[in-house]
Amino acid sequence: MTSVASLFAGIGGIELGFKQAGAEIIWANEFDKYAAVTYRENFDHPLIVEDITKLSEFEMPNADIITAGWPCVAFSVAGNRHGMKYKCLSCTTTHFVEYEDYILGPTCPSCGASTEPIDPRGTLFYDVIRFIREKQPRAIFLENVKNLRGHDKGHTFKVIEEMLKASGYYFKSKIMNTMDYGNIPQNRERIYIVGFKSQEEIDEFEFPEPIPLTRTIHDLLDTKEKQDDKYYYKDNSQYYNMLKEAVKRTDTVYQLRRVYVRENQSNVCPTLTANMGTGGHNVPIIKDPWGIRKMTPWETLKFQGYPEEPSFIIPKNMANSHIYKQVGNSVSVPVVRRIAEKVLGVINSKKKATIK
Repeated sequence: MTSVASLFAGIGGIELGFKQAGAEIIWANEFDKYAAVTYRENFDHPLIVEDITKLSEFEMPNADIITAGWPCVAFSVAGNRHGMKYKCLSCTTTHFVEYEDYILGPTCPSCGASTEPIDPRGTLFYDVIRFIREKQPRAIFLENVKNLRGHDKGHTFKVIEEMLKASGYYFKSKIMNTMDYGNIPQNRERIYIVGFKSQEEIDEFEFPEPIPLTRTIHDLLDTKEKQDDKYYYKDNSQYYNMLKEAVKRTDTVYQLRRVYVRENQSNVCPTLTANMGTGGHNVPIIKDPWGIRKMTPWETLKFQGYPEEPSFIIPKNMANSHIYKQVGNSVSVPVVRRIAEKVLGVINSKKKATIK
């Protein structure tokens, strides 16, 4: 069976997609302790809970595929967009660094002084490369926000491409929307990068084609019975009057954006984000027969394509705020599964050819 080792595992969306496609997950790494609790409820292979910058690449076992959905906030339109840039502590010049300089300790190209990342989350890709270069898997699977490709006028993506090439990989990338490729009614565009050591294998690999969206929000929302009172907005809420004025339809998902309410005109769920459970920012809102409410954690999981219990388990006593964050940081499982099937198809076809 094709083996997979995973970086930035989160709650296991990428791993679940590859598992559903027929791969064996043998090892994973995740930094967030709450996400790790959810992960361990659903997978029984080794999970190392550690900051990747402090984790030795030699702790990862050899695997056929390495996957990574590294933090996106440094590239996201909704984030600070500092990306992978460094800033000199002396002359304040901003610049990129080569992989070798990252490992040895980067210095300013202008004055030679010490330099540090503007946003350390944006430079974590160097650590992904560190693991890939050491382990040299047969294939790699990477995921991030759509804006990664155009960030800093394409310069950031060019740096990533150059590092992948220098690591010995041929690769293809594609921006895919969950509602077009996963039959899940969520408007979620992400960039996926697949690489192989062999030119022949990357030539054979093709991303999956779009499929019809046959499921509606009502297939995923629990509107046949009243949910817990805590999900409904009461007249003592600071947002109640604004929501009462804006939320009229039952056939779409709204989004509470602190000072206004956005209505999704395409009758699908807007992009679920990591901060959707905090305050009044990006909260997915629906209207059911009992009132106006936020989506429940289980509903948001279903909009990412996660199966219901007992196939996937939310840990007991896990705060809803943590679950919302975990779901927003996760991936759309059906999209990953379809890409994984294509990756495994290439690997398995070559294995059969070798046996013959």
